[in-house]
Amino acid sequence: MFVTMNRLFVNPEFHAAFEENFRHRAGAVDGMPGFVRNQVLRPAQEGQPYVVVTTWESREHFEGWVNSDAFRQGHARSGSLPREAFSAPSSLETFEVLLDTQG
Repeated sequence: MFVTMNRLFVNPEFHAAFEENFRHRAGAVDGMPGFVRNQVLRPAQEGQPYVVVTTWESREHFEGWVNSDAFRQGHARSGSLPREAFSAPSSLETFEVLLDTQG
């Protein structure tokens, strides 16, 4: 399994609009080969980033998504919030799953 975590620092006055964008996302990733799931984590404390987690069967599946037309089209919509909605640049982290206790 391969997991990505994108940390997005959203200014508090834009939280509602940011969350609404994800509720009405294009969903193109859902049908991609190797896609397992997508989670959007809301920060529990002020000043922490939102974290968008995607889980894939493999790194190759994730790279297939990133290099797809569906990725470009889906992320074109993500520019609907103004630059001032974000307090810092996003940060993408990637991981190979070492242990998973879920059946």
